[in-house]
Amino acid sequence: MVTKQGFLALAPQYTTTSELLAASARRRGMEVEVLGGAAPVRRGAHYYGGPAFAARVAHDLGVALLEPSDDWLSTLPYAYTGRHIVMSTLSEARRLSHPAFVKPPREKSFPAAVYATGTDLPAGPDAPVLISDVVTWAAEFRLYVLDGEVRTGSQYTTFGRLDAEPLEGHRHEAAVREFTEDLLSTCGESLPSAVVLDIGLLTTDHGTAWAVVEANMAWFSNCYAADPARALDTVLRSAGPHTTLTERDRRFCRNIEGADLAG
Repeated sequence: MVTKQGFLALAPQYTTTSELLAASARRRGMEVEVLGGAAPVRRGAHYYGGPAFAARVAHDLGVALLEPSDDWLSTLPYAYTGRHIVMSTLSEARRLSHPAFVKPPREKSFPAAVYATGTDLPAGPDAPVLISDVVTWAAEFRLYVLDGEVRTGSQYTTFGRLDAEPLEGHRHEAAVREFTEDLLSTCGESLPSAVVLDIGLLTTDHGTAWAVVEANMAWFSNCYAADPARALDTVLRSAGPHTTLTERDRRFCRNIEGADLAG
């Protein structure tokens, strides 16, 4: 039986995060269903999994998938990014003659990395990309944001190496929350009501400074050492029944071929 909260539909590919979220959902009385079998897809779901599988099932599930705009990072004031970032195309990026960090804005069509020149970028069709200055992150944190509030979070790297540690009780917790609260008070309306926000501690010639790494879909993010029960609240909102989609979030709803989930 589906609860009033609906049920949690998982993409068939197993991840530790999907396992943690499923356990949290069951503890609150939600049904959990791993998709991909012979059973027909049913509506009333919340979704967690990759975008490629979501494109196949979101319409039948009746799910509205919230995500930040592709150019969000490039529109932020320099005070929040600590580096120059432009929205461009892969064909333009291939003309770069200097090192730059290049990444797809949302789809993982090629590795996000520092490329010595544009000729080192992988082959593939032209697509939107973000190009930014090369910087060093002393530490990076993943934050689950719901209605402008950080619900939980986790450090996930130090100097580019995986180093998961809960935000709660972390030596940088107060600084992380202060920076994020300031960011959300200024730019929060430019993000979905449920989103994953990555911020980090930049090392510069003048010391260190907090900056935004990127924003991501909560329904396709690793929770690392964040509290999965608190993370689940953000995930459920980020990919829930389109019948509950608010007017505020309509512009952040991913278009699914053959459906208008924002309508």
